[in-house]
Amino acid sequence: MRFSVFGAMAIVLSGCASRSGLVEADIISTPSEYAQLVDGVYTLPAVDISGVDPAMLRQRVDYTTNEPVGTIVIDTAAHQLYLVEGDGKAMRYGIGVGKDGLAFAGTATIRRKAEWPHWTPTKNMMNREPARYGHLASGMAGGLGNPLGPRALYLFQGERDTMFRIHGRTEPETIGRAVSSGCIRLINQDIIDLYSRVKIGSRVVVIQGGRAVSS
Repeated sequence: MRFSVFGAMAIVLSGCASRSGLVEADIISTPSEYAQLVDGVYTLPAVDISGVDPAMLRQRVDYTTNEPVGTIVIDTAAHQLYLVEGDGKAMRYGIGVGKDGLAFAGTATIRRKAEWPHWTPTKNMMNREPARYGHLASGMAGGLGNPLGPRALYLFQGERDTMFRIHGRTEPETIGRAVSSGCIRLINQDIIDLYSRVKIGSRVVVIQGGRAVSS
């Protein structure tokens, strides 16, 4: 049986206190979902979740929606991503939302999936921060230092690439927050989990400035 991260944390934290909704680093061990992970030729380090709001950690939650099973619903205001499972449930992941992640709302389709993807900064990123991104106009090979992390999901509308990506991130402390660049970021272990559950052709709904959970 698969246990949620939140449930596992409740056991670890029994009788312990937390401040400001954040778990204190000295009273929690890294749960198995965020342990070191060997992925092909790369080894992802364990994630220190002590600075991450527990609500932003991967967990199965009650979720009411009219969207079909397999749909990804991204609520940018709440900094959460839901993968609809049906029977009133969804797998929920915390996300960091960059400026490029705020540039799209509506529906799209996942037309491409990539493991350890090549990354090229968008024209907007290069125009906005030429000193930081200008030299990467030809892109960066996949690897531990790549901003897309170990996996990426590419969103299209028809044949048009929206340039909107759901991807990993090497900075877990940015989960649940607005960030300077990028689209939709997940903890690296979370994007690997999501990637394994999502198929080419999956529907994606992006909600800007609203709540994803319907009553």
